[in-house]
Amino acid sequence: MKSITVAELAERSDTPLIDVRERDEFARGHVPGAVNIPLSEIGNRLEELPAEAFHVICQIGGRSARVVEALEARGYDVTNVDGGTGEWVAQGREIAIPSA
Repeated sequence: MKSITVAELAERSDTPLIDVRERDEFARGHVPGAVNIPLSEIGNRLEELPAEAFHVICQIGGRSARVVEALEARGYDVTNVDGGTGEWVAQGREIAIPSA
């Protein structure tokens, strides 16, 4: 399984980022530009995944690692973000919070 660090994610250019945390977690704050497709819904939303290479993030890296393994088996070019959103926040990086 391919993986990158939060620092490497911060340097990404146009690589799509899928956040697999649940909707309430995502709403409390996420990496800017991330698209939320919760783990509990991803199996029914595969058509929404990017055709090109993309990254997957969760809170600490466990859920995203499971998703990456499953998607790799289906032929997707996907990379896990080690440390997840928790590490992103711990490093003092900007988060996006949707307006109510």
